Amino acid sequence: MLPEDGESERTRPGEDAPVQGGTTAPDPKSAFGPDGSTAGPHGADHRWWFYHGTGQPRYDDVSDLLPEPPPWRRFTGGPLVPPPPSDDEEIERRLGRISALSTGSDQLRREVDMVNAALVLRRPLLVTGRPGTGKSSLAYRISRELRLGRVLRWHITSRTTLRSGLYEYDAIGRVQDSAARHTLHPAGGTAVTGAEQQAEEQLPGIGDYLQLGPLGTALLPYEVPRVLLVDELDKSDQDLANDLLSVFEEGQFRIPELVRARRQHPEVTVGIDDPGRDAEIVEGVVKCRAFPVVVITSNGEREFPPAFLRRCLRLQMPDPDRPQLVGMVAAHLQRAGSAASGISAAEGLIDQFLRSSRERGGLAIDQLLNAAFVATSGRFLGDESALEDLVDALWHRLDGAGAESRTG
Repeated sequence: MLPEDGESERTRPGEDAPVQGGTTAPDPKSAFGPDGSTAGPHGADHRWWFYHGTGQPRYDDVSDLLPEPPPWRRFTGGPLVPPPPSDDEEIERRLGRISALSTGSDQLRREVDMVNAALVLRRPLLVTGRPGTGKSSLAYRISRELRLGRVLRWHITSRTTLRSGLYEYDAIGRVQDSAARHTLHPAGGTAVTGAEQQAEEQLPGIGDYLQLGPLGTALLPYEVPRVLLVDELDKSDQDLANDLLSVFEEGQFRIPELVRARRQHPEVTVGIDDPGRDAEIVEGVVKCRAFPVVVITSNGEREFPPAFLRRCLRLQMPDPDRPQLVGMVAAHLQRAGSAASGISAAEGLIDQFLRSSRERGGLAIDQLLNAAFVATSGRFLGDESALEDLVDALWHRLDGAGAESRTG
């Protein structure tokens, strides 16, 4: 059972001590109690399975809940960097306001089991499924429930390289600044004036030309894991999945530009993917301490190499069922004093959406949200025909066949 307000997250009166790392993981089938909690058959609160999938914030600090990693997935990077910033505005934009989701469906239980397994084993989670089924939202749901801070998003295209995810180095800018330095001190020049000396001292150091990307930032030595969303990996060049193997296995990477300069600059401060934040890199190596929660999405457009798949846990994301769609619409349409009326007006629309999705080869969740927002706006009161025409246009096929005409 979950602790009530004011009770310890660690134990409750009359309950066994929670299961800690270094023991056998509980049977996933017994991870849920009758009320959807993680209470096991003997009343113990299994801390191996502490993610519930509701998207509701549950813990102030998960550092004590995470079990010890397997010996082959233990990392010791340092020094620790400060906790990441929160990004409640972006998470609410993605998920809507906090609302309870059904915990009784087998679909959600499967998702929860796989997320918890990824957390315990410190392995990436490869989420596949049809476009628009909410694969990317999973990363934000994990972050909000476990309070892991801002989600790092790495959107993949056919031109994406491993280095772009790790870091960027502005070599041209550094060359230009170096040329300016030589202009101040030409070969065989005269003595340096005080103004020239001050100008030289104000020239940026090498760290000002480096910026860690989303993947590089996720691998910094945080006390608790960051959430990294690698979105649409199947859009990448075929080599990218193979390039990621060593990074995911080693939990670290080298920055050659800093490695070469480590004798003169053993500690360098660089920019990271979080706005306005910096991190200190020691000896040119970034090494994680808590392996990030990596959510990799794929629309199934191509297969990945077997070696890559072997290092990931795989989750097939099915189409959301009706209770999940109701919860999503409720979360996004919550407005002061209008949540109940909005859901009531959208109930019939959800049933219609499920039928249209089957007929049109699958529709996306955002298409339902667009239609629900329009239907509950009050603009089409008394003009059902115009509303149906607009909804029909919003629910166009996703395979490029264009909008379907409404049947009578």
